[in-house]
Amino acid sequence: MCHIAAVLIALPLAVGEARAADSLTKTFASSLTAVPAEAPTVTGAVYVPVYSSVTMAPGRVQADFSVTLSIHNASEQRPLIIRRINYYDTAGALVEAHLSAPVALKPFATIEIFVPTKDTRGGTGANFVIDWAATGEIAEPVVEALMVGGIGAGHYAFISQGRPIRPSGGQR
Repeated sequence: MCHIAAVLIALPLAVGEARAADSLTKTFASSLTAVPAEAPTVTGAVYVPVYSSVTMAPGRVQADFSVTLSIHNASEQRPLIIRRINYYDTAGALVEAHLSAPVALKPFATIEIFVPTKDTRGGTGANFVIDWAATGEIAEPVVEALMVGGIGAGHYAFISQGRPIRPSGGQR
């Protein structure tokens, strides 16, 4: 019985991931191209801090924000393969995996992930991690998040830029 329960618990996550990937590929079909058949020779990862909630004053007065994560292929000639778009909460726990299979962005194309204002699962220290690859030399992707929200009559918008994740220390 334990095995059946594990399958039933895992099923909604897999279905949710498939829906997210289907939504991404349908919404941005014009930005996508076939994933290249040849093996990637260049890989990278980008970390993007985002904020679905921000403490605005002592006493835990919080403003909730929508988040739009944009992934731009900065290459004029090569497709950019996106292997993973994962959303993590303040504690580092996976909130949502947005891809069930790699997708490829056309040169200069963009895809976006939207987290609505009411979705505060990420909290004050949320982040996205994007794994990418290419079949040859390519400009690093440009990855940014736009947060928009407000509290009372005040409205706020700000951008967080992605940062390449590279090992630090050791030999270079």
